[in-house]
Amino acid sequence: MRYLGLVLILPLILTGCTQPSAQQPKPVNGQGSESRELVLAVGSEPDAGFDPTTGWGRYGSPLFQSTLLKYDHALAVANDLASGYQVSDDGIVWTVTMREDAKFSDGEPVTAEDVAYTFETAASSGSVVDLQILDRVEAVDEFTVRFTLKQAQSTFLHSLIATGIVPEHVHDGNYATHPVGSGPFQLVQWDKGQQLIVTANPRYYGAKPFFEKITFLFLDEDAAFAAARAGTVDVAYIPAMFSKQEVPGMHLVTVQSVDNRGIMFPYVPSGQTTAEGVPIGNDVTADLAVRKAINAAIDREALVNGVLEGHGTPAHSVNDGLPWWNPESEIQDGDMDAARKLLADAGWNDGNGDGILEKGALKAEFTLLYPAGDATRQSLAIATADMLKPLGINIHAEGKSWDEIRKMMYSNAVLYGWGSHDPLEMYNLYSSKNAGVDLYNTGFYKNDIVDEYLNEALAATTAEEANEYWKKAQWDGETGLSARGDAPWAWLVNLDHLYLVKDRLDIGKQKIHPHGHGWPVTDNLVEWKWNE
Repeated sequence: MRYLGLVLILPLILTGCTQPSAQQPKPVNGQGSESRELVLAVGSEPDAGFDPTTGWGRYGSPLFQSTLLKYDHALAVANDLASGYQVSDDGIVWTVTMREDAKFSDGEPVTAEDVAYTFETAASSGSVVDLQILDRVEAVDEFTVRFTLKQAQSTFLHSLIATGIVPEHVHDGNYATHPVGSGPFQLVQWDKGQQLIVTANPRYYGAKPFFEKITFLFLDEDAAFAAARAGTVDVAYIPAMFSKQEVPGMHLVTVQSVDNRGIMFPYVPSGQTTAEGVPIGNDVTADLAVRKAINAAIDREALVNGVLEGHGTPAHSVNDGLPWWNPESEIQDGDMDAARKLLADAGWNDGNGDGILEKGALKAEFTLLYPAGDATRQSLAIATADMLKPLGINIHAEGKSWDEIRKMMYSNAVLYGWGSHDPLEMYNLYSSKNAGVDLYNTGFYKNDIVDEYLNEALAATTAEEANEYWKKAQWDGETGLSARGDAPWAWLVNLDHLYLVKDRLDIGKQKIHPHGHGWPVTDNLVEWKWNE
């Protein structure tokens, strides 16, 4: 489409998730493709280190630690440290039995006491680990642990999947930089700002990794691409702008993700303020016809092709393709005629002939905020604004710092990025209980029927039952939180995660990736190997 030619395709896909370029060390895999060593440039350095009780490993494998449960390739729940689990009929008590052969890398056994200690510590850490639902956790015996929740919450399952277990006997102030765990790898050396070196954990109870030594280089995306061209890395995470450039000896691997970008609309009219005096609401985006018309008019495939160089998919929800996604909530987009009819039926017209619709004294224009340092969001914001001009909706795309956005996000549209393997994210973004809470429901969306479905999903005692309620919350045939219903968001695209990979390197079958923080590509690192 002609207007997309005006969009500048800038270098960074996940600006804010990278670190300054480090000096590239000489490759450690000089023995060729039969070497049991790898060099990777797949993401930024974790500022807080490698402690799961403060958030390490929540967007990919914790590498050094094991979790009680895990997702398989199809995102079905499988055992890891656990040998099984049971949930009480009321959904309050979760009892997990553990395998008895697991040891930490220092040789000590992994016990229920370590599990209880991990969750107690994580719950009181005040970090990104959200365990507010946990009332208490106790070791019933050496290999049985009991979790008691304050109320039923089906998404507690994700806490058992995402929380790496730490050993109580060595968990101290130095643990984040010197982790000990029962996972497939162990940390050998961390040169902050430059590299991390890990080796296979000989005491790991699971399938032994093919690679015995792995070096992670902390390079920004430009430097990672340069390292790939220089032959000093085996895998490099790259932005879409480099995807068409061939690198001898490497091939491009494209991984589907739910690492999405979308526009949150203020849902209520203006006139209210927060307790701190921050304005709430926007009279234009509070109009259902405006929100639905924008969703109908946006050509998401054109955004994928024009902004992401084709490396992505149109987004219709925060959880496209996941087990709790409702495909019936998807709408037909790129339909300008349908969008014009929605607006005309709602009383919007171009009475002044200036190309901007009006409804009484209200003009169809508003500000769309995006983080100033994020090139992809900037391009998406500009492209979306260009798309909607012919519709008669005038959008002012403005880049701001996150400090500025936080003062403006309740009364202006914001281009956010989300995407998780945890359906609790849907609850956080759409539940009226989270209106004005952190960066969640900043539009102050509220629908009593949707709230009821969301609460039923949390109270369910099985994932299957919960998924049915998550789907109804999106669209039940009459109402829902999707673009087919209340349209409090206009979801735009899901980014593909792009990696240059050595030709003979097999990185296994990747799960759908979550939001790009962390190293999601390493989730199956134990499966990586050289092809014959």
